[in-house]
Amino acid sequence: MEVSSLIVVKLGGTTVAGQEAVLTEIAAQARTRPMVVVHGGGVQVTEWLGRLGVPTHFEDGLRVTDAAAIEVVAAVLRGAVNTTLVAALRIRGADAVGLSGVDGGLLVAERTPGKGFVATVVDVRRSLIDALLVDGRVPVVAPLALDETGTVCNVNADDVAAGLARGLGAERLVLMTDSDGVLDAEGRRITSLQAAEVEPLVADGTIGTGMVPKVRSALSAVAGGSAGSVVIADGSAPRALERALSGDDVGTRIVADGQLSTDPAAMRTSRDRR
Repeated sequence: MEVSSLIVVKLGGTTVAGQEAVLTEIAAQARTRPMVVVHGGGVQVTEWLGRLGVPTHFEDGLRVTDAAAIEVVAAVLRGAVNTTLVAALRIRGADAVGLSGVDGGLLVAERTPGKGFVATVVDVRRSLIDALLVDGRVPVVAPLALDETGTVCNVNADDVAAGLARGLGAERLVLMTDSDGVLDAEGRRITSLQAAEVEPLVADGTIGTGMVPKVRSALSAVAGGSAGSVVIADGSAPRALERALSGDDVGTRIVADGQLSTDPAAMRTSRDRR
Protein backbone atom coordinates (compact mmCIF):
# COMPACT_ATOMS: atom_id res chain seq x y z
CA MET A 1 0.00 0.00 0.00
CA GLU A 2 1.42 3.40 -1.01
CA VAL A 3 2.14 5.30 2.22
CA SER A 4 2.45 8.64 0.39
CA SER A 5 -1.36 8.80 0.10
CA LEU A 6 -1.71 8.56 3.89
CA ILE A 7 -4.74 10.02 5.64
CA VAL A 8 -4.70 10.79 9.38
CA VAL A 9 -8.10 10.93 11.05
CA LYS A 10 -8.62 12.18 14.58
CA LEU A 11 -11.84 10.96 16.15
CA GLY A 12 -13.81 13.05 18.60
CA GLY A 13 -14.09 12.35 22.29
CA THR A 14 -17.52 10.74 22.19
CA THR A 15 -18.34 7.07 22.65
CA VAL A 16 -18.20 4.43 19.90
CA ALA A 17 -21.99 4.51 19.74
CA GLY A 18 -21.75 8.15 18.64
CA GLN A 19 -19.17 7.40 15.93
CA GLU A 20 -20.46 4.25 14.25
CA ALA A 21 -20.91 5.91 10.87
CA VAL A 22 -17.43 7.43 10.71
CA LEU A 23 -15.84 4.18 11.95
CA THR A 24 -17.58 2.38 9.08
CA GLU A 25 -16.20 5.01 6.69
CA ILE A 26 -12.68 4.60 8.07
CA ALA A 27 -12.83 0.84 7.62
CA ALA A 28 -14.04 1.27 4.02
CA GLN A 29 -11.36 3.87 3.17
CA ALA A 30 -8.64 1.72 4.75
CA ARG A 31 -9.26 -0.97 2.13
CA THR A 32 -7.88 1.29 -0.59
CA ARG A 33 -5.50 3.73 1.13
CA PRO A 34 -3.30 3.89 4.25
CA MET A 35 -5.04 5.34 7.31
CA VAL A 36 -3.86 6.29 10.78
CA VAL A 37 -6.51 6.90 13.44
CA VAL A 38 -5.94 9.04 16.52
CA HIS A 39 -8.54 9.21 19.27
CA GLY A 40 -9.35 11.35 22.24
CA GLY A 41 -11.53 10.22 25.09
CA GLY A 42 -12.17 13.31 27.15
CA VAL A 43 -15.73 12.37 28.03
CA GLN A 44 -14.69 8.98 29.40
CA VAL A 45 -11.67 10.42 31.22
CA THR A 46 -13.78 13.07 32.93
CA GLU A 47 -16.34 10.44 33.90
CA TRP A 48 -13.71 8.18 35.47
CA LEU A 49 -11.95 11.05 37.23
CA GLY A 50 -15.30 11.99 38.76
CA ARG A 51 -15.93 8.44 39.91
CA LEU A 52 -12.55 8.40 41.64
CA GLY A 53 -12.90 11.86 43.14
CA VAL A 54 -10.08 13.41 41.10
CA PRO A 55 -10.82 17.03 40.13
CA THR A 56 -10.96 18.04 36.45
CA HIS A 57 -9.47 21.37 35.41
CA PHE A 58 -8.90 22.87 31.95
CA GLU A 59 -6.70 25.77 30.84
CA ASP A 60 -6.60 27.05 27.25
CA GLY A 61 -8.70 24.06 26.20
CA LEU A 62 -6.18 21.55 27.65
CA ARG A 63 -6.74 19.24 30.61
CA VAL A 64 -4.33 20.05 33.45
CA THR A 65 -3.07 16.61 34.48
CA ASP A 66 -1.54 16.02 37.92
CA ALA A 67 0.02 12.81 39.27
CA ALA A 68 -3.34 11.38 40.32
CA ALA A 69 -5.00 12.23 37.02
CA ILE A 70 -2.30 10.84 34.72
CA GLU A 71 -2.84 7.31 36.03
CA VAL A 72 -6.53 7.54 35.22
CA VAL A 73 -5.90 9.20 31.86
CA ALA A 74 -3.46 6.48 30.80
CA ALA A 75 -5.73 3.66 31.95
CA VAL A 76 -8.80 5.05 30.21
CA LEU A 77 -7.20 6.18 26.94
CA ARG A 78 -4.80 3.29 26.31
CA GLY A 79 -7.08 0.73 27.93
CA ALA A 80 -10.83 1.19 27.65
CA VAL A 81 -11.08 3.69 24.78
CA ASN A 82 -8.31 2.35 22.54
CA THR A 83 -9.36 -1.27 22.92
CA THR A 84 -12.99 -0.47 22.20
CA LEU A 85 -12.16 1.47 19.05
CA VAL A 86 -9.79 -1.22 17.77
CA ALA A 87 -12.52 -3.82 18.29
CA ALA A 88 -15.08 -1.61 16.52
CA LEU A 89 -12.82 -1.17 13.49
CA ARG A 90 -11.86 -4.83 13.32
CA ILE A 91 -15.48 -5.94 13.32
CA ARG A 92 -15.95 -3.62 10.33
CA GLY A 93 -13.16 -5.33 8.43
CA ALA A 94 -10.21 -3.04 9.19
CA ASP A 95 -7.01 -4.71 10.41
CA ALA A 96 -6.70 -2.26 13.29
CA VAL A 97 -3.80 -2.31 15.78
CA GLY A 98 -3.93 -0.37 19.05
CA LEU A 99 -0.97 1.55 20.41
CA SER A 100 -0.07 4.83 22.08
CA GLY A 101 2.64 7.39 21.49
CA VAL A 102 4.67 5.59 24.16
CA ASP A 103 4.89 2.34 22.16
CA GLY A 104 8.15 2.09 20.26
CA GLY A 105 8.92 5.67 21.28
CA LEU A 106 6.50 6.68 18.52
CA LEU A 107 6.01 10.26 19.71
CA VAL A 108 8.80 12.52 20.92
CA ALA A 109 7.27 15.06 23.30
CA GLU A 110 8.19 17.96 25.55
CA ARG A 111 6.44 18.87 28.80
CA THR A 112 4.09 21.87 28.66
CA PRO A 113 4.96 24.27 31.50
CA GLY A 114 2.29 24.84 34.14
CA LYS A 115 -0.04 22.01 33.14
CA GLY A 116 1.37 19.07 35.08
CA PHE A 117 1.87 15.84 33.15
CA VAL A 118 0.91 17.36 29.81
CA ALA A 119 3.22 17.41 26.79
CA THR A 120 3.27 18.49 23.15
CA VAL A 121 4.57 16.52 20.17
CA VAL A 122 7.89 17.71 18.74
CA ASP A 123 8.85 14.74 16.56
CA VAL A 124 7.73 11.32 15.32
CA ARG A 125 9.76 8.11 15.15
CA ARG A 126 7.92 6.66 12.19
CA SER A 127 9.45 3.19 11.78
CA LEU A 128 6.72 1.43 13.80
CA ILE A 129 3.88 3.20 11.96
CA ASP A 130 5.53 2.59 8.58
CA ALA A 131 5.85 -1.13 9.29
CA LEU A 132 2.19 -1.38 10.20
CA LEU A 133 1.04 0.63 7.18
CA VAL A 134 3.15 -1.34 4.70
CA ASP A 135 1.60 -4.49 6.14
CA GLY A 136 -1.89 -3.08 5.44
CA ARG A 137 -2.80 -2.46 9.07
CA VAL A 138 -4.60 0.53 10.59
CA PRO A 139 -2.76 2.02 13.59
CA VAL A 140 -5.11 3.39 16.24
CA VAL A 141 -3.13 5.76 18.45
CA ALA A 142 -3.97 6.82 22.01
CA PRO A 143 -2.73 10.35 22.89
CA LEU A 144 0.02 9.51 25.38
CA ALA A 145 3.76 10.12 25.03
CA LEU A 146 7.00 10.14 26.97
CA ASP A 147 8.46 13.54 27.80
CA GLU A 148 12.16 14.36 27.77
CA THR A 149 12.60 12.65 31.17
CA GLY A 150 10.84 9.44 30.12
CA THR A 151 7.66 10.25 32.07
CA VAL A 152 4.28 9.27 30.62
CA CYS A 153 2.29 12.40 29.75
CA ASN A 154 -1.14 13.29 28.48
CA VAL A 155 -1.12 14.89 25.02
CA ASN A 156 -4.01 16.66 23.35
CA ALA A 157 -5.31 14.29 20.66
CA ASP A 158 -5.45 17.03 18.02
CA ASP A 159 -1.77 17.73 18.69
CA VAL A 160 -0.97 14.01 18.31
CA ALA A 161 -2.87 13.84 15.02
CA ALA A 162 -1.11 16.95 13.71
CA GLY A 163 2.29 15.63 14.83
CA LEU A 164 1.71 12.36 13.02
CA ALA A 165 0.46 14.16 9.91
CA ARG A 166 3.63 16.28 9.90
CA GLY A 167 6.00 13.46 10.68
CA LEU A 168 4.48 11.07 8.17
CA GLY A 169 3.88 13.63 5.42
CA ALA A 170 0.16 12.86 5.31
CA GLU A 171 -1.84 13.87 2.27
CA ARG A 172 -4.64 15.08 4.51
CA LEU A 173 -5.53 15.42 8.18
CA VAL A 174 -9.18 15.27 9.23
CA LEU A 175 -10.04 16.46 12.73
CA MET A 176 -13.49 15.19 13.68
CA THR A 177 -15.40 17.20 16.24
CA ASP A 178 -18.98 17.78 17.42
CA SER A 179 -19.48 21.10 15.63
CA ASP A 180 -19.71 22.11 11.98
CA GLY A 181 -16.13 23.35 11.75
CA VAL A 182 -15.01 26.84 12.80
CA LEU A 183 -17.86 29.30 13.27
CA ASP A 184 -17.81 33.07 12.90
CA ALA A 185 -19.18 35.55 15.46
CA GLU A 186 -22.72 34.99 14.15
CA GLY A 187 -22.45 31.22 14.39
CA ARG A 188 -22.03 30.69 10.65
CA ARG A 189 -19.53 28.18 9.33
CA ILE A 190 -16.25 29.47 7.91
CA THR A 191 -15.56 27.17 4.97
CA SER A 192 -11.83 27.85 4.63
CA LEU A 193 -9.02 29.66 6.40
CA GLN A 194 -5.46 30.44 5.46
CA ALA A 195 -2.92 30.18 8.26
CA ALA A 196 -2.53 33.96 8.68
CA GLU A 197 -6.25 34.37 9.35
CA VAL A 198 -6.38 32.06 12.36
CA GLU A 199 -4.63 33.93 15.20
CA PRO A 200 -6.62 37.18 14.72
CA LEU A 201 -9.81 35.13 15.12
CA VAL A 202 -8.40 33.57 18.28
CA ALA A 203 -7.41 36.99 19.61
CA ASP A 204 -10.86 38.53 19.10
CA GLY A 205 -12.65 35.53 20.60
CA THR A 206 -14.31 34.34 17.39
CA ILE A 207 -12.55 31.00 17.77
CA GLY A 208 -13.56 29.84 21.24
CA THR A 209 -11.44 28.05 23.83
CA GLY A 210 -12.49 24.52 22.88
CA MET A 211 -11.66 25.06 19.20
CA VAL A 212 -8.30 26.77 19.79
CA PRO A 213 -6.25 23.55 20.20
CA LYS A 214 -7.79 22.19 17.00
CA VAL A 215 -6.99 25.19 14.81
CA ARG A 216 -3.50 25.56 16.25
CA SER A 217 -2.87 21.87 15.66
CA ALA A 218 -4.12 22.33 12.10
CA LEU A 219 -1.68 25.21 11.63
CA SER A 220 1.22 23.11 12.87
CA ALA A 221 0.29 20.33 10.45
CA VAL A 222 0.35 22.54 7.35
CA ALA A 223 3.33 24.68 8.38
CA GLY A 224 6.07 24.56 5.79
CA GLY A 225 4.08 22.20 3.61
CA SER A 226 4.84 19.26 5.90
CA ALA A 227 1.29 17.96 5.43
CA GLY A 228 -1.53 18.72 3.02
CA SER A 229 -4.70 20.55 3.98
CA VAL A 230 -6.55 19.98 7.25
CA VAL A 231 -10.32 19.68 7.54
CA ILE A 232 -12.14 20.26 10.83
CA ALA A 233 -15.54 18.60 10.41
CA ASP A 234 -18.56 17.34 12.31
CA GLY A 235 -18.02 13.62 12.75
CA SER A 236 -21.75 12.97 13.02
CA ALA A 237 -22.56 14.53 9.63
CA PRO A 238 -23.60 12.12 6.86
CA ARG A 239 -20.58 10.79 4.91
CA ALA A 240 -18.37 13.14 6.96
CA LEU A 241 -15.06 11.47 6.11
CA GLU A 242 -15.85 10.88 2.44
CA ARG A 243 -16.84 14.52 1.99
CA ALA A 244 -13.79 15.82 3.88
CA LEU A 245 -11.48 13.77 1.65
CA SER A 246 -13.22 14.64 -1.59
CA GLY A 247 -13.10 18.41 -1.10
CA ASP A 248 -16.86 18.66 -0.66
CA ASP A 249 -18.29 21.65 1.21
CA VAL A 250 -18.06 20.29 4.73
CA GLY A 251 -16.49 21.74 7.87
CA THR A 252 -13.60 24.21 7.74
CA ARG A 253 -10.54 23.62 5.59
CA ILE A 254 -7.25 25.10 6.88
CA VAL A 255 -4.33 25.46 4.51
CA ALA A 256 -0.96 27.19 4.38
CA ASP A 257 -0.93 30.83 3.31
CA GLY A 258 -1.40 31.21 -0.44
CA GLN A 259 -2.53 27.62 -0.92
CA LEU A 260 -6.23 28.34 -1.48
CA SER A 261 -5.64 29.35 -5.08
CA THR A 262 -3.74 26.16 -5.93
CA ASP A 263 -5.33 23.45 -3.77
CA PRO A 264 -8.24 21.93 -5.78
CA ALA A 265 -9.85 20.79 -2.54
CA ALA A 266 -9.91 24.34 -1.21
CA MET A 267 -10.81 26.49 -4.22
CA ARG A 268 -13.64 28.26 -2.42
CA THR A 269 -13.10 31.85 -1.37
CA SER A 270 -11.59 32.11 2.12
CA ARG A 271 -14.18 32.91 4.78
CA ASP A 272 -16.99 32.15 2.31
CA ARG A 273 -20.24 31.56 4.18
CA ARG A 274 -22.88 28.96 3.52
